[in-house]
Amino acid sequence: MKKILVLGTGAQGTTVAKRLDEEPNVSEIICADYNKAAVDELVSSLTKAKGVQCNASDVESIIRCAEGADLIVNALPLEFGKNVLDAALAVKANYQDFSSSNAFDDDVIMGWVRGMRYQLEVYSPKFKEIGRLAIVGTGSAPGLICCATRDAMKYLDTCDTIYNFVWEGVKANRFQPFWWSPETAIQDMSEPAYTYENGELFIRPPFEDPIKRKYDYMEHEVTFLNHCHDEPVQYALNADKYFKGCKNAYFKYAGTGMDFAEPLYRAGLFDHEEREIKGRKVVPFDVIVESIPKPPKFEEEIREIIEEGMEADDGCMVVEAYGKKDGKDILVENHVFAPGIVEAFERAKMTGEMYLTGQGGYLFSKMFINGDFDQCGLISSDMLSFEQVDRYFEYAAELGIRLETTVKEI
Repeated sequence: MKKILVLGTGAQGTTVAKRLDEEPNVSEIICADYNKAAVDELVSSLTKAKGVQCNASDVESIIRCAEGADLIVNALPLEFGKNVLDAALAVKANYQDFSSSNAFDDDVIMGWVRGMRYQLEVYSPKFKEIGRLAIVGTGSAPGLICCATRDAMKYLDTCDTIYNFVWEGVKANRFQPFWWSPETAIQDMSEPAYTYENGELFIRPPFEDPIKRKYDYMEHEVTFLNHCHDEPVQYALNADKYFKGCKNAYFKYAGTGMDFAEPLYRAGLFDHEEREIKGRKVVPFDVIVESIPKPPKFEEEIREIIEEGMEADDGCMVVEAYGKKDGKDILVENHVFAPGIVEAFERAKMTGEMYLTGQGGYLFSKMFINGDFDQCGLISSDMLSFEQVDRYFEYAAELGIRLETTVKEI
């Protein structure tokens, strides 16, 4: 029986905690957040949980919450990643998060790359030393999409180029531009995007380099743009061992949130520098974040939004992997299909975002609980064996999240 600490009671932490509450091999869930009221609200809906207040800027506070935990699920903002990793080492717990931390390097542009390398080079030996495993980036993207990308490698002898496409086409009649943390969403959208080209990592401006796609199940063509995300960095660092020598990798994003964010970005309203406007000092980024409604995470508020009406409930998550098999040019397409907001609510009283990202993380938690990992150290979510990827998608299918593969000669 496992004891799990879930740090962070936002949409993703709430989803993981709710699913873990149903797991027969989980004896206790510790829900922790700085916002004790949010903790208490979540715990009241669970049967195996207790709530504690935690100050994640203080490693000792995390350690006190984590004593005796077999696994720490870090669903906090990125800047707390280093502290939670250090706490996991101190209490000898396994660890997972939803995205690689930005807390290892102050360079906004290339710090993420150096930070990922640092985690692999410095933290992996530390986790090996205590016989534990840390996995970074275990949500939907990164996480689920990384498993789908790794799966595509089964069908290739060598890989030249990987595209990850995500379209978030959910739009409510109510103003709700983001279905996850607005702060995280806008931060990602305001930073340069990583691309891996000809064996080297580069940065590109956000909202640029459009690529159009229309798959069979899409009613209209969608334009995908540059977006700052972990995946090209992960695939670059792991190209030879896990991605058949891949030389090019791109993450492209589209959807309601991007449509809302692009004009604000171009107007300079995502800037972090303080400005004086009509005699008052403001930080544009902070003003925008505070003005956007928080994502719904509990049943009644999700129900209200759905009952007010949905303008669209679309989306896609696609991997395109180009390479060679038996000397022939091959395209592997992996399509992830999952419930939209209406079906997700019917199934689990969640939004589609919670269903995919939160449960994408929960699936990794389930693999920890069931002993499906035999590694020690620190890895990213694309560094699984093919057998582990198969197990991941077996568990995903039980939730109505399925992978469909097409392989064609080009």
